[in-house]
Amino acid sequence: MNKQSKFLLICLLMVQLVVHAQQEITISGSVSDAEGAPLPGASIVVKGTTTGTQTDFDGNYSLSNVPADGTLLVSYLGFSSKEVQVNGQQAIDIILQEDAEALDEVVVVGYGEIKSKDLTSAITTVKSEELKATPTGQAMQALQGKVAGLQIVSNGSPGASPTVRVRGIGSYNTGASGPLYVVDGAFFDNIDFLNPADIATVSILKDASAAAIYGVRAANGVVLIETKSGSLNQKPEITYDGYTGYQVAQNVLKVANAEQFTTIALESGSAPDAQFILNAMQRYGRSRINPNVPAVNTDWYDEIIRTAPIQNHSFGVTGGGDNASYSIGANYFAQEGLLKMKNEYERFNLRSKIDFQVTDRFRIGANAVLSNATRFDPENSAWRQAYYAVPILPVLDPSNTAAEPVPYANAQDLGYRGGQNPFPTLEFSENRSKIRNVVANFFAEVDLVPDHLVFKTAYNHNFETIDTREVRLPYFIGNNFQREDASLFKRNITISNQIWDNTLTYSDQFGKHSVTVLGGTSFRDEAFDLIQARGLNFPLSGEEAYFIDQAQTIVEDDVRDGGAREYGFSAFSRVSYNYDGRYLLYGTFRADGTNKYQEKWGYFPTIGAGWVVSEESFMKDNGLFNFLKLRGSWGKLGNDKVPSSEGSITSEVVTTALGDTRYSGVLTNSDFTALKWEVTEEINAGISAVIFDNLSIEADYYVRDTEDAVIPVLRPLIPGSIRRNVGEIRNSGLELALTWNKRVSEDFSYQVSANFASLENEVLALGGQEFLDAGTAEFRQRSIIGGPIFGFYGREVIGVYQNDAEVQADPVAVANNLQPGDFKYRDLNGDGDITDDDRSVIGSFLPTYSFGFNFGLNYKGWDFSASALGQGGNKILNRKRGEVIFTNDTNIDRDFAINRWHGEGTTNSYPSAAGIRKGWNQRLSTYYVEDGDFFRIQNITLGYTIAAQKGLPETRIYLTAEKPLTVFDYNGFNPEVADGIDNQTYPIPAVYTMGVNIKI
Repeated sequence: MNKQSKFLLICLLMVQLVVHAQQEITISGSVSDAEGAPLPGASIVVKGTTTGTQTDFDGNYSLSNVPADGTLLVSYLGFSSKEVQVNGQQAIDIILQEDAEALDEVVVVGYGEIKSKDLTSAITTVKSEELKATPTGQAMQALQGKVAGLQIVSNGSPGASPTVRVRGIGSYNTGASGPLYVVDGAFFDNIDFLNPADIATVSILKDASAAAIYGVRAANGVVLIETKSGSLNQKPEITYDGYTGYQVAQNVLKVANAEQFTTIALESGSAPDAQFILNAMQRYGRSRINPNVPAVNTDWYDEIIRTAPIQNHSFGVTGGGDNASYSIGANYFAQEGLLKMKNEYERFNLRSKIDFQVTDRFRIGANAVLSNATRFDPENSAWRQAYYAVPILPVLDPSNTAAEPVPYANAQDLGYRGGQNPFPTLEFSENRSKIRNVVANFFAEVDLVPDHLVFKTAYNHNFETIDTREVRLPYFIGNNFQREDASLFKRNITISNQIWDNTLTYSDQFGKHSVTVLGGTSFRDEAFDLIQARGLNFPLSGEEAYFIDQAQTIVEDDVRDGGAREYGFSAFSRVSYNYDGRYLLYGTFRADGTNKYQEKWGYFPTIGAGWVVSEESFMKDNGLFNFLKLRGSWGKLGNDKVPSSEGSITSEVVTTALGDTRYSGVLTNSDFTALKWEVTEEINAGISAVIFDNLSIEADYYVRDTEDAVIPVLRPLIPGSIRRNVGEIRNSGLELALTWNKRVSEDFSYQVSANFASLENEVLALGGQEFLDAGTAEFRQRSIIGGPIFGFYGREVIGVYQNDAEVQADPVAVANNLQPGDFKYRDLNGDGDITDDDRSVIGSFLPTYSFGFNFGLNYKGWDFSASALGQGGNKILNRKRGEVIFTNDTNIDRDFAINRWHGEGTTNSYPSAAGIRKGWNQRLSTYYVEDGDFFRIQNITLGYTIAAQKGLPETRIYLTAEKPLTVFDYNGFNPEVADGIDNQTYPIPAVYTMGVNIKI
């Protein structure tokens, strides 16, 4: 072959190679682990491009427009990333190996992140997948039963926030006992505006070591929330998640029906009550079944409760290229209430989050949430009215011709003192709040020294407006059962919170030493403005007249225009040290300055240590522990949700005569006290372990003392009290969380988890006082040193007098003119008499233990999950039952109607129908303070996923039952009562939904 022929052949080969290199092909295959189990959601990206995809539920993928000579980058959480050469192949199956380092999940902490294995603090993180199963508009509600030491008290009213407590209550100002919420760096007191579907992770910082970097805001725990983000080189993913369903009132309290009520009225021996029964029969007729009972038999709860719809629709797009990532979304949530009135909640959200890699060393990002919600609050007094309304009264009474605009029935027409009917309250009242939130965040981050020194500045601004409108329309049902004036109350609240954070983080590793040091400053500006007014007698032409300028009269006492502004500057630091993956040290320090208190600065240090025992040589190949860590911490936190001062300084001119001369002077009196923030000091000891590869264990014991608690102190020689920083409260307990994960085969896996928490709440000091009273004289609560905060304080019932002989044999019964069917009380001081000195703490509204269970399994396309929770040791004051002390001519619950004492031996726990009307039996006692223990099946979800195929998107269809069963003994709608006093608690509904999730 001559030279020309050789050269021509070489050129042809080169052209062929170039053509082949430029050829684009379609590749398909699967991604699995070393055992062949598929890895759904694994990322496959063509190196150097934005072309990529993810594996489906079965681990399969298909990727078009791939250069024949390209390289695939394959990654999956918990596995080592892998580069695969294409080399013209159109079918490539990829196997990834588990990466022990990657399995150490990163946990969000204040102003940074840390690997789970390096934690010395008590932090629990919940991912978005665990939140989505709960059909709710409030993100915190979805955490109920999932975190040891976190108490979530449900609220059934649409749009209402649940009560959230982390490790008990450490302040006498119970309104200041909620945690601090930090959403992408911004501070909030509640997160009602946030769509749960937008949340990526929720981290509960439970101990002082974890939360102290937030200083004066962290005494009640911190909830860190990260919203969803896109990823670099991520193929755009479009998702829709929506459900619709209905809510059903659970465990509706049964009250006495007409026959039971009639029996009780006649047994009471009250002549007026017997006459009222006759009046009802004369007005409305007699029952055909029992002619001695009125024909009307109204179940008032059944009349005011309805089945209510609920729906939610979320739409999102996430993705990213070489230098930018994005996540945008929209959400609509609507929920009607169980109460038959304008009682509903509607919220529309827009969200956008963008991160941009400007250069290799410079990054910027922005995040914005727009939330527009309208909430119509219930008239909760209707629950109380329905409890007391007599069943022999109908809803409507056509013979009540004087009533207008609707002929509602009036119990006064039967002789009762009150009108009782709850429907005028429901129909002629409206409570609307329009809540608008704009949350914006911007950050810039630069690597001053690559891989070592990073500077970050972040600005957060939350602007919120709350427009409240309360309308009360006039009605007339009867004398003393009317509303004469049309009333309109309006309030506008504007809140502007700004935070500017600057941090400098240095990290380095040398030999077996690893250290991270953070220093930073934070400036916050919180402004609050309020204006309100009330007008009377506006035109009744409809909503267009609901304006103050339409009112004939302005109520001057209800006009208010005010505001407040607080500034704060903080400096903080954190050091995290790790030696050889075995020995851990962690410390933070924060100095908080504020214009709120006269004591301008507070200092909050913390320190933590850990020992990873499993990394020691003597633990190698131990056959039991894959991971074992001992940890402990100490720290101080602050609570600035208490007022800055108490009392006042007054002066007056006084005149007196000495001899014949008149003298004048100024008398100054001061009970002013400058208050400061409360300080919480906490120690925590814990164990973290993984056993048999699958069982993870987290156990903690803590002691949390609130020092300088603000409490009322009696003033010497002057009536009344004044608050001072002299109280001390202790919360202590044990927390345990267990999780078992197991992949049985390629098609089948399951997970089981359980958590348990105990709580002991104890008053340690009251500023020299023996006790501190709360509540009312009839329903007394008392804090006693050594006892719980706000314990119910009353008498202990030890039985019921059964016959006259038993009454005559007891001097106490004789002295108090008691009869069979009256209570026996314990004589605590043994003086032979029953007085107020025989009262004691008979219970606390705080549970002494709580628990939760979660179970999930996956089989091929099917998924199933179930969760349960419960609590015990707490008490509930059944004030509805107890308020018989104020009136005797109302209805009573069916439990009493059935179990009342009505003859010797019938009961030793309930009084008689006559006895319940006596002051002796109406004293606060263990009869009115009931057990609050309960067990609930919290959630059951069944879903089926249809894998993407032939152009159809991946689709999951699911059914959910939320709170379908709650078991308890308490005589009320539900045992979840935030302060333990049940007077008009909104029912907690069971929610049944059907939903669909689509990914494109």
